[in-house]
Amino acid sequence: MPQRNSGKAVWLASLAALTVGVVATAAILNLTLNDFELTGTQVGMVSPLKVTHSQNCLVCHADFSEELTAPGDTWRGSLMAQAGRDPLFFAQMTLANQDVSNAGYFCMRCHVPFSFITGHALQTDGTTLDDRDKDGISCHFCHSMLDPIYRPGVSPIEDESILQSLGVTPQYYGNSQFVLDPSGVRRGPRADAAIAHTVIQSDFHERGNMCGTCHEVGNVAISRQPNGTYRYNAIDTPTPNENPHTQFPLERTFSEWSLSSFANGGVDMHGRFGGGEEGGGVVESCQDCHMPETTGYAAWSGLLREDLVKHEFAGGAAHALDLIAAFTQGNPDVDQASIIRSRAAAVSMLERAASVELTQENWDLRVRVINESGHKLPTGHIEGRRVWVNVRFLNAAGSVVTEFGAYDSAQAELDTASTKVYEMHVGLSEDAAALTGLPAGPTSRMTLADTIVEDNRIPPRGFNNSAYEAAGAPAVACTYADGQYWDDTLFPVPPGAVSAEVRLFYQQTPKEYIEHLRNANVTDNWGRLLYSLWEQTGRGEPILMLNSATAVLGYCPADYDLSGGVDGTDVQAFFMDWENGVYAADTNQDGSVDGTDVQAFFMAWEAGGC
Repeated sequence: MPQRNSGKAVWLASLAALTVGVVATAAILNLTLNDFELTGTQVGMVSPLKVTHSQNCLVCHADFSEELTAPGDTWRGSLMAQAGRDPLFFAQMTLANQDVSNAGYFCMRCHVPFSFITGHALQTDGTTLDDRDKDGISCHFCHSMLDPIYRPGVSPIEDESILQSLGVTPQYYGNSQFVLDPSGVRRGPRADAAIAHTVIQSDFHERGNMCGTCHEVGNVAISRQPNGTYRYNAIDTPTPNENPHTQFPLERTFSEWSLSSFANGGVDMHGRFGGGEEGGGVVESCQDCHMPETTGYAAWSGLLREDLVKHEFAGGAAHALDLIAAFTQGNPDVDQASIIRSRAAAVSMLERAASVELTQENWDLRVRVINESGHKLPTGHIEGRRVWVNVRFLNAAGSVVTEFGAYDSAQAELDTASTKVYEMHVGLSEDAAALTGLPAGPTSRMTLADTIVEDNRIPPRGFNNSAYEAAGAPAVACTYADGQYWDDTLFPVPPGAVSAEVRLFYQQTPKEYIEHLRNANVTDNWGRLLYSLWEQTGRGEPILMLNSATAVLGYCPADYDLSGGVDGTDVQAFFMDWENGVYAADTNQDGSVDGTDVQAFFMAWEAGGC
């Protein structure tokens, strides 16, 4: 025990440096707590004594098997468990508060929800958060949640009186409008749980609606207008509509899923993500993918279950876990080995999130990226996250002739101009610019943004343009047909190339984003600390999602129109391109379109093939 306290003292001493140099700054928009008022459990409604610390849960729900499949074993290294210790979040929240006063109150609803039990969310810069708050999205917190929308005959009867006591209850899943049982009685899906504490059976924890509580986020201070644009609300006034679809989108993962084929009948993914107990390989709920089933015990004294769900909640946040691991070195409350396992689970999820198909069309390589996930690719918090296509064309000796989407690890920079990058960008309208004094157009200030500049992220199966637009999740500055869950990009085949290697990469913390969080921070040291941790952990090195799909290149210049035969139409098509200098007419692949290409074409054409 003395050694444990000593370690904690060292870690706490390192945190004290964060308060050095803190200065008061005036926000661009002076909002009040009223602007962020939402229905659900409020500060003071639940005693901190009624929701226990996760360490108490782990006594029975972890550390009793070598397989490490118990709920506590798989949860404690996850981003859920470490949300209250995430330096990326705290750097983001600092800038949110700089731009919009009291924004941190809204941010902490999802990331540090226990602060609404302790009341520390009322100090909106997070400086009063304590060890209980930093316990993250904890075991007891989640298992005290009840469905805010009562369903007679389905919801536990005990929930009715709790909801009635609130007066007004949430009618939508989103913006962390959680409702907790004030008595702390736990809820779960099993009717045969034989454990020491009281449990109420509830199916809420098996449905995606619960996940929507925090994975559907709208800026409650910005509302959609009848013409489809967004405008700031009146100051010191709660949102006129708690439906997240009427608010400027910050995250639409829940809507992306709930409007997809996965949520509407399920999709047989043939074991790619596992599947529900009844569906086999059919993936339907969020839990089917992010809480995969295994065989094991939920508690040391429990029953052996073949449908035990892992509480790893793996997504794409491997970079965030790297930062957290570095930040919490020396913190005795954090198990570093668990974070390593959770990071591996996140990488595994990314490796299964997409597939690629390659076809050659003349001297173009068509790369089709297929979204295999149940939401957009990538999804989640809109800042920083991106996926891109890397193509390397090789000659007969195996050397790279041309590369598209190259990443310079030494400079931590991506050649975005040469490739397809899937991401979302936001901006300021002329109206927002006038109110903030900032220039209109693309912006890094997410809290102030009221315009979607671009969203070319690949939608999931079942995509429908009108439905996604109504939910505030449209495709912007790109086009996807209804039902399309893939995207095609043509890459020109360079002279001398005989094969191509295609890879997909994911990145959560690109250099320009981390630099923005550092450079724009004039309040505290979170931005500088984050940048230091980022440098220590590989500078956001991209994660390989797909390891090299390979295409063997071949093209018969005689069949120029790709009709399958060699005839006069090939001559017409060739000369049309040749006269216009189109690179496809570079028949001999010497890098230029000239008379030698005519000679090469007719030699092949007269021979009737290649």
